[in-house]
Amino acid sequence: MAPLSLFRCPHCAAPLNREARSYTCPNGHCFDIAKEGYVHLLPANQKHSKSPGDDKGMVTARNQFLSRDYYAPLREALCALALEYTARRVSVLDSGCGEGYYTAGIHAAFTGAGRQVQLAGIDLSKPSVRLAAKRVPQGEFAVASAYHLPVADQRVDLLLNCFSPLALEEFRRVLRPGGLFLYVVPAAKHLWELKQVLYDKPYPNQEQDIPYEGFSYVSVVPVDTTMEVAGEDLPNLFQMTPYYWKTPKEGAARLAALDGLKVQASFRIHVFRRD
Repeated sequence: MAPLSLFRCPHCAAPLNREARSYTCPNGHCFDIAKEGYVHLLPANQKHSKSPGDDKGMVTARNQFLSRDYYAPLREALCALALEYTARRVSVLDSGCGEGYYTAGIHAAFTGAGRQVQLAGIDLSKPSVRLAAKRVPQGEFAVASAYHLPVADQRVDLLLNCFSPLALEEFRRVLRPGGLFLYVVPAAKHLWELKQVLYDKPYPNQEQDIPYEGFSYVSVVPVDTTMEVAGEDLPNLFQMTPYYWKTPKEGAARLAALDGLKVQASFRIHVFRRD
């Protein structure tokens, strides 16, 4: 028998039952499953634009860059932490899952270790979720808002959030007491050499440890690596960052002239337990 869906109805909060081509709730709400395997659980009143989330260009750039495994050290660190701090049977939610790069790593780590894992991912961006569902067909994926998670209370053992909106109230709600929360942020010198090319006076990212109500700090895990980014991958790296939208033309031209660039990737994984 298949496990119950991790998703709940976004209209009435009743449990959703996954069928062959749709999700249904006891109150008659029905949500079709797209051919790629994802479902749309974002009500119209939660949409703040016609096409919310990252657009197709940014999604394509990020997917191509991550598929080259430049960020593999981060994915490996997340998998190691997930295996260390969770039980043999685990339910996982990737909030802001993007194209499923980290989601796929988590799924492979648990199944490779012989553990049972039920996995779901949500993102505002339909192009992202479409790719995630194709990358991890064993999971459930939905177009949805992190601030209105279509997930039942205390349903999740492990919540993953990589460079995505921090919806703490919702994260507290869906995580079980004792559940693990892995929150990934860029460190001070993340992509520093890229910023030196783009800007005359680059600034480091702000780093701080902030206690969050309802969560207890376990640790902050640094992940630092140096990437030799090939020239053909630099445009994708650029387009997947916020710098793409606020870089002067001169900086973009300097980057376009490069054949490659050695860049440090520097992340911090904040590890929390749900109180």
